[in-house]
Amino acid sequence: MKIHYIIGHILTLALIVCASISELSAQKLDNKQITSTIKLTKEQIKSIQKIALEYFQPLPNNMPGSQNDTDNKITLGKKLYFETALSLNNSQSCNSCHNILNNGSGADGLVVSVGALGHKGTRNSPTTWNAGFQFTQFWDGKVNTLAEQAKFPILNQIEMAMPSTEEVISRLKEKGYPALFQQAYPDVANPLSLGNVTDSLAAFQRTLITEDRLDRFLNGNLLALTDQEIKGLESFIIVGCAGCHNGPLLGGHMYSRMGVVNPYPNKNDKGRANISKNPADNFVFKVPTLRNVSKTAPYFHDGAVDNLTQAVKDTAFHQLGKSLSEEETNSITQFLTSMENTKTSIKQ
Repeated sequence: MKIHYIIGHILTLALIVCASISELSAQKLDNKQITSTIKLTKEQIKSIQKIALEYFQPLPNNMPGSQNDTDNKITLGKKLYFETALSLNNSQSCNSCHNILNNGSGADGLVVSVGALGHKGTRNSPTTWNAGFQFTQFWDGKVNTLAEQAKFPILNQIEMAMPSTEEVISRLKEKGYPALFQQAYPDVANPLSLGNVTDSLAAFQRTLITEDRLDRFLNGNLLALTDQEIKGLESFIIVGCAGCHNGPLLGGHMYSRMGVVNPYPNKNDKGRANISKNPADNFVFKVPTLRNVSKTAPYFHDGAVDNLTQAVKDTAFHQLGKSLSEEETNSITQFLTSMENTKTSIKQ
């Protein structure tokens, strides 16, 4: 089946689910009002947690593919993640646009990233936290795996601007990497290769799994979220946000048109259509994960919105055709902060 047919079915299903979730969840939750003045009882919290588990799951402890990762691969990948020699003028590393230091967001906080030579990119930098759980990489699904993704920025002339694979290998030899590649790939005749650069980068990125209070709540700790955050979780489901933002990542597992109900203002970036060359894919993008979303502003593929509250309003309007009340907006925003990454260190 061709990809545009698949996407069409997904979009149709998403619209049906988004429309039905509001009615179904409102019935299950007895249409309780979302107000900041009501303190939830333990029974109410248990009820909301039970319903939440129908839409969301805690993050797994390991990413797909990690069973083949060794400590030496991960150590090498981590070193390469911070290696500025992978950029033409030795000014940038992967971490420059995907900052994970000091409990960083995994992004750069810019509308669009600026490359090693000062050129601006065209899309907002996605976070590398939890990236390996997603069904595809890049906003438009250009590639499917972390290893495939890692190659593009290195050789992209707008990003790290390395002129060739040969130059990448030469740089790493000069920096003393051959021994590390030999340790990580002991059974390979020529271990220092671009393929192993990206393979080890992927191995390290598969360790970037966030930890947050929502998972503790889903796992049974009813005190992990505040009453306001729980009300926001309730509202998130009733409004219909969970139609697309569901599963362990609350997103990252499907495509959707940007502007399902009300058109999105940016008509320049055609999204998935740039890959498929199919007009049916115009303005179709990967649904982003909401894990750690409170730390990854600005939002959307074009970085058009710089605060989470406005992003909540805009998403409801463009994707669901709903104008949220101030109370709904605030409670949903508070709920989203419960997914802020609490992990304080990355794998050594």
